Amino acid sequence: MELDKIEEKNLKMGKANQEIFSETLQALAENDKNIIVVTSDSRGSGKLVPFAQKYPKQIVEVGIAEQNLVGVAAGLASAGKKTFAISPACFLSARALEQIKNDVCYSDNPVTLVGISSGVSYGALGTTHHSLHDFAVLRAINNLTIVAPADNFETAEAVKLAAKTKTPIYMRYGKKAMPFLNENDKTFEFGKGRVVKKGNDLTIIACGETVYPAWLAAKKLEEEKGLKATVVSMHTIKPLDVQLLENLAANGKPIITVEEHMVYGGLGEACAAYLFQKGFKNSFKIMGIPDEYTVTGSQVEIFNHYGISEDGIYKMCVNLINS
Repeated sequence: MELDKIEEKNLKMGKANQEIFSETLQALAENDKNIIVVTSDSRGSGKLVPFAQKYPKQIVEVGIAEQNLVGVAAGLASAGKKTFAISPACFLSARALEQIKNDVCYSDNPVTLVGISSGVSYGALGTTHHSLHDFAVLRAINNLTIVAPADNFETAEAVKLAAKTKTPIYMRYGKKAMPFLNENDKTFEFGKGRVVKKGNDLTIIACGETVYPAWLAAKKLEEEKGLKATVVSMHTIKPLDVQLLENLAANGKPIITVEEHMVYGGLGEACAAYLFQKGFKNSFKIMGIPDEYTVTGSQVEIFNHYGISEDGIYKMCVNLINS
């Protein structure tokens, strides 16, 4: 089943997380003139045109110059502004890496770095526009919280929390409309994972836009195999919710991680490294983009190709349990 067919699984459809980010930020800026948006020729792709029209004195456009983007954002933050620096995730986390490391994190400036059109959201534009490295490179930098919200609820809460946080944050969003995964859970905190489905036979840990296909796979497992999987939105990759991770691993059942990122250096390796060092011996599988030239196509096509889909995750779960 393609990701678009949400209504068949009785989940409420939302908007693209990028849209929710912009709408939430605009609502916050209405009552807080210290909120400043800095963009690198990305107000359109970042859904920030309405923000710019309503608050023209609270947006700074630096053009296609990501290093300047981060430097300017850090300077504004050092002067007491609540700064959100918005740029495509592929460029923000690569071209401006030195500025993120030194101007933001080392200098402890409370900038919220927002990577839009993350992962393979740009699809057919190819590898140059894919951000499959951002978790890996940014996890290696001290003093940076890394967040990948799964749905509209998590996105809105992440923006509101970022506006109150006094330390650097990196968050990434995609372009696809997302469903509301668990409307009964209205709690959100950086560093605390969110359980969107409960089960006892295995655990699927995902982040960002891969949480939904993980949820679909768990639903299929229950319907076709009678297996109940716990599905977790580990929206904060750093700091990792290690207490939840230990609780999930305690029953000794298999664990699968799923991410829109290279299999090296991301959520999966963070979870595996922690559990291994703590002595857990659960069967474990990391699902993501392998170390190869990435295929070109839409996000759905790329997800399907690499098994980051309802059927792909379902098959991996069955194989892991049977092994």
